[in-house]
Amino acid sequence: MKYADRMARLGSESAFEVLAKAQALEAQGRKIIHLEIGEPDFNTAPHIVEAGCAALRNGATHYTPAPGIPELRAAIAHITSTTRAHDIVPEQVVITPGAKPIMFYILLALAQEGDEVICPDPGFPIYQSVVNFVGAKAIPLTLREERDFRFDVDEFRSKVNEHTALIILNSPQNPTGGILTRDDLAVIASVAAERRIPVLSDEIYEHMVYDDPFVSISEFPGMSTKELTIVLHGFSKTYAMTGWRLGYGVMPVELAEHVSKLMVNSNSCTAAATQYAGLAALDGPQEPMHEMMAAFRARRDLFVEGLNRIPGISCRMPRGAFYAFANIRETGMNSRTCAAFFLQQAGVACLSGASFGAAGEGYIRFSYANSLENLQEALERLAMALRSR
Repeated sequence: MKYADRMARLGSESAFEVLAKAQALEAQGRKIIHLEIGEPDFNTAPHIVEAGCAALRNGATHYTPAPGIPELRAAIAHITSTTRAHDIVPEQVVITPGAKPIMFYILLALAQEGDEVICPDPGFPIYQSVVNFVGAKAIPLTLREERDFRFDVDEFRSKVNEHTALIILNSPQNPTGGILTRDDLAVIASVAAERRIPVLSDEIYEHMVYDDPFVSISEFPGMSTKELTIVLHGFSKTYAMTGWRLGYGVMPVELAEHVSKLMVNSNSCTAAATQYAGLAALDGPQEPMHEMMAAFRARRDLFVEGLNRIPGISCRMPRGAFYAFANIRETGMNSRTCAAFFLQQAGVACLSGASFGAAGEGYIRFSYANSLENLQEALERLAMALRSR
């Protein structure tokens, strides 16, 4: 069978590869502590589950409009309007099965061969994967540890040119747990607005900030979702709904029409009952989300402080999300070797920083979406494995 050339340009997400290796070790009787997968370890709140079940019982088993059910689009438009300081209409919202389709659709709609797309490095690997897949060129923007995993302003300006078709942002970030400040976003906004460059702002971790207030680039002059910003969002992280596959994008109406056409040609629509569950998540009690974030804060504090006590490892305190991006250069191992060593010798599944881009070399990403007891045991195992080398 002959495959299209474009398939060679499509990458993967290493978390699922490491998960498979970890599960193979578990099948051999090993106890593995899973710190590789980026998903909350909490179950979806009961009122959300019940809303999905009730929708099924009430006949929500048919096709829905390609961009989503009107009630959910309206709810997202209303909530986004109240948090982004500009009015948003439901016609700007497209509901998708998970947030990843928004990345695909926006890049298919806006980037083509010869174009350049600025992506964070280290960053979520699917950004560069899809940029390459559509035939554009990914331009990495380095997030630097010495700047709390923010970028250098002058370096950013130097990467923007007449070929720049899109800028991708992610704050709070995967894999670093860093956030972009209001000043950082102001620089990007001024450049993007002046040059009329769209910005895909991945805000999936909006509600997972610990100390600083969340800021969206769509709040800046000329950068509203009616103008140049596409907000990528979803329910997986905030509401512990990873398996429900429910995401959305908020964007200019004309672009939303193109994205809806891509939905028609690929998924037809997002599952009806899942959308009603999402509506219950937005309209219902928010206490489960706040309780989950309180737990993540306690886990963050314990785990990062513990990492910094292990010789050979240092780690900045994450300001958002649920990832610790640890510097392991003093161990003398590169990222891939170190991640494999921790899995095999310590029984701790984690991800090589190099899986997130060239600038991730020398780091390991740990997801602390696990119990305090398991995190403490993981720290002890990591320290023991390094001592025994």
